Amino acid sequence: MKMFPVCVFVCAVMILTHAAGDYFLPEGRTATNQTVKRHLAKRSSDCPGGWTLLRGRCFLYVPGPMTWAKAEKNCLSMGANLASVHSITEYHGIQHMIMTATHGNQETWIGGSDAQEENAWLWTDGTAFHYSNWCPGEPNNYGRNQHCLQINHSGSKCWDDKGCHEHRPSVCVKKI
Repeated sequence: MKMFPVCVFVCAVMILTHAAGDYFLPEGRTATNQTVKRHLAKRSSDCPGGWTLLRGRCFLYVPGPMTWAKAEKNCLSMGANLASVHSITEYHGIQHMIMTATHGNQETWIGGSDAQEENAWLWTDGTAFHYSNWCPGEPNNYGRNQHCLQINHSGSKCWDDKGCHEHRPSVCVKKI
């Protein structure tokens, strides 16, 4: 009978940590009330003011339209890069952040580019480009001049390659 309260406690900790975001303990460690409280307190102060914590990284929506290169330079000035996206959960979090700021789904720059080699997509933050959410038929390099990645394209709110000279809002990301 002593196991029942322990099971209830462990389930509650799992639910609370999941509700607060993704949190994984190193292998072999278990969560206690104290570790969960420390983690939640740390999470609230991890990102600078105005930035949003998503899956262990800080994101910032920048509403001012800029070219892709100027948007990356702007992110660099804040110790960040244009955002890389590594899962559908992260993508939906970014979309929610944009929707909250603009009450819409504006086409927005993130940090993907194939400017160095056609169809060899890279993230400016150096992380691996494994996840994508391209619109049907994209990337198509229309006019042989589309080398930068915008999100929230078309009614499907998917990804599109676009001319880097176009002006768009942007999303920056920085590591914690």
